[in-house]
Amino acid sequence: MVECGCMKSWWDLGEGYGFDGNELALHRIECPFCEEEGNFTLVHHEEKKKPNGQKVLNFDTYKCGSCAGFIMVLWSASSYSGGLHAYRVLPWPQRTTQAPEHWPSDVQRFWLQAQRSLEDENWDAAAVMARSALQVALRHSKAVGDNLKEEINDLALKGILPPLMKEWSHEIRELGNDSAHPKPNQDPTTDNDAKDIVEFMDFTMTYLYNLPKQILEYRKRRKRK
Repeated sequence: MVECGCMKSWWDLGEGYGFDGNELALHRIECPFCEEEGNFTLVHHEEKKKPNGQKVLNFDTYKCGSCAGFIMVLWSASSYSGGLHAYRVLPWPQRTTQAPEHWPSDVQRFWLQAQRSLEDENWDAAAVMARSALQVALRHSKAVGDNLKEEINDLALKGILPPLMKEWSHEIRELGNDSAHPKPNQDPTTDNDAKDIVEFMDFTMTYLYNLPKQILEYRKRRKRK
């Protein structure tokens, strides 16, 4: 899901971001206990309507058909018909198993491996996978060059990467290079460096993919008005 940092109230849930449609995309929800997706039975439903408005917050409890675990889902559809909906799940999976579906599939793959390496405390692997995710994302953006350094600079010259994103991208490249092309007796990647680099990678994906999607959804909402 595309997260929206501008949500100041739970009544903003599903307004301007989320998934298509007015019904809960249950098939997208993963059981935090057995990691099976979409295999749930509704056991309880409550809802709260916004005073002096049409907005409804849904409070649902589901039972997993695989492991019999329970989850609670807070979800809401947009106030505009035929729009979007968004949800929050408790408890949530402790291990990352999905990347945003609107990203290219190869970007998803490398991003997911970077996240899993971080969760497993494989710091060198996290740095390498963050570098790979960055490079394939830049190549999807039509970067030109014989190596990642040239590709970053090319997109910066074209104005696709602003100066700060260029700087971050080079940090990812350099740390990933250290782990991908190690020298004898080289110091290992530290946990803090790996965490920072994966976070920088996340910012890059937000800039390249999530923000354009949020802008598109905003324009669709404005058009429906």
